[in-house]
Amino acid sequence: MKAIILCAGLGERLLPHTRLIPKPLFPINGTPLLDVTICRLIGAGCESIMINTHHLNNQIESFVQEKSYPIAVQTRFEECILDTGGAIKNLREFWGAEPVMVINGDILTDINISEVYLFHRSHRHPVTIVLQDFPQINTVLVDSNQNVMDFVSGASFEEHQKTKHDCTGIPYKRLTFTGIHVISPEVHEFLPAANAFSIIDFYRTLIKEGRTVKAFIPKKAYWKDIGTPAQYKSAVLDELMPKAFRMAFSCEPSGFFATDHLAGDGSDRQWYRIQDQTHSLIVADHGINTSSDPCCEFNSYVLIGRHLYDKGIAVPRIYLDDFFSGLAIIEDVGDSHLQSLVLNAGEDEVLILYKMAIRLILDISVKGCIGFDPSWTYQTPVYDKKMILEKEARYFTEAYLKKYSGVETDFDELRDEFDLIAQRALNGGVTGLMHRDFQSRNIMVKDGRLYAIDFQGARFGPIQYDLASLLIDPYVNLSCKLQDELLEFCIQELSRVVSFDRMEFLNSYQYCRITRNLQILGAFGFLTLVKKKPHFKAYIPVAVKMLHQSLSKLPLKEFPELKNIVETHDPASLQTIRNPDYLRSDQFKKDCL
Repeated sequence: MKAIILCAGLGERLLPHTRLIPKPLFPINGTPLLDVTICRLIGAGCESIMINTHHLNNQIESFVQEKSYPIAVQTRFEECILDTGGAIKNLREFWGAEPVMVINGDILTDINISEVYLFHRSHRHPVTIVLQDFPQINTVLVDSNQNVMDFVSGASFEEHQKTKHDCTGIPYKRLTFTGIHVISPEVHEFLPAANAFSIIDFYRTLIKEGRTVKAFIPKKAYWKDIGTPAQYKSAVLDELMPKAFRMAFSCEPSGFFATDHLAGDGSDRQWYRIQDQTHSLIVADHGINTSSDPCCEFNSYVLIGRHLYDKGIAVPRIYLDDFFSGLAIIEDVGDSHLQSLVLNAGEDEVLILYKMAIRLILDISVKGCIGFDPSWTYQTPVYDKKMILEKEARYFTEAYLKKYSGVETDFDELRDEFDLIAQRALNGGVTGLMHRDFQSRNIMVKDGRLYAIDFQGARFGPIQYDLASLLIDPYVNLSCKLQDELLEFCIQELSRVVSFDRMEFLNSYQYCRITRNLQILGAFGFLTLVKKKPHFKAYIPVAVKMLHQSLSKLPLKEFPELKNIVETHDPASLQTIRNPDYLRSDQFKKDCL
């Protein structure tokens, strides 16, 4: 057996990811797909392989040269793409006197190649194509004798969907071409004169001329085309999910797999719940990553998440991860987050929940520091003045003041005030491992336990920042009285494990409230206008109110420019948001919508 692997495609459906890496080298569970295909062919008894290349051909050629396969594996560069038929014709001197196996370079399958080849050798017809049943893309018509009758598409496909018989009354079924076929040398004399042509068009011509194209239909086999981002990630999940189920539940997944898309929040990540009849896991999809740079958000998510879990901190366990696909399979901690519970809970229950949340902050800050490697962090290892100025103060100025509110001001005009706020936020800070986005929608509640999620932004910094994130959270709008009570509770709990100056702690906390608030408003402005997520607009009035409260507690003459902007940029809105009854009313909800 000889084999041809078709790898000259441009990978256009996988753009922009294929600009850097050719599709056949996309890894499946860490192994390039091309390597998977070559090894399967070798295992099936193949003695020689030819690979046609075009797009990023040097990468494929280098990969093959670096491997030590036990058989000859060669590459052939196509200066101009010849389509599937032209590529096969271009390699006809490679065939020899025996039938050649042809397989697309972008499919993942466990179809038994040996059986396919033996089936072809068992009949006298020039071509065998391997078919599977995928109703949405079934375009190959096959009769009861496993003879291919036609290839249909477009209007023809829609017409054929209406009947299971052709015009002569012969019954047929519709199936999908897998990209695996076997061709006998005798077809040389029938090949068209053109250099570039589709192999499907050629097979259709053979059939019209009265020659038979046989169908091989495996009874049970896995097959997937990885030609789109969704199909590629699906193929990776097919590899990872059984392993994850064994790790999580000590059993294989049973029954039908159901996949639910879960609502995300501010980030571009996608979330899915995958479940069988009795168990479920969550898939966190960070997006395909063709960069080899380890300093990325995905790596931070995985490394920090595993560190926190190993320290006994309440975060979902990360069972498996795949860097290239950006997929992580994690523990399912349910659908209830702190916000949803608080908005429907009584005062006593709210107080209990928030005390639990503060204890979780302390766990992350104190326990999380032990053995934490700063190289795991994304963007910066420390919450410092530079980060405050660039990622919070400038973010607030550009995304919220200028773009969202239309205030004509520049970051440099407020630079001195921002600089002082940053300095005071850091002075007196009790340094630990900060979550940096510790708010009610990032705290899940399951079986009476709180879990922190979205921890990929963790870094060294003041615990006061996470406390401020929790207490001024616009999603819940805690009263000033409750905020003060919880602040005191945090001081008492922290003093049991860390020594610190109470006045310095409180002073740092007041300024961390401001820096966090700047970040919140910058994010809400950006998400509303740029990311087109209008539901964040509903929380902007509460965030403005919180910023006004924080600034009003400072000495009268401090930060006049920032105070003036907060007071005057939207006076009508500010007047209403100062009224706590309005913020809890149905009218507020209507106004937000």
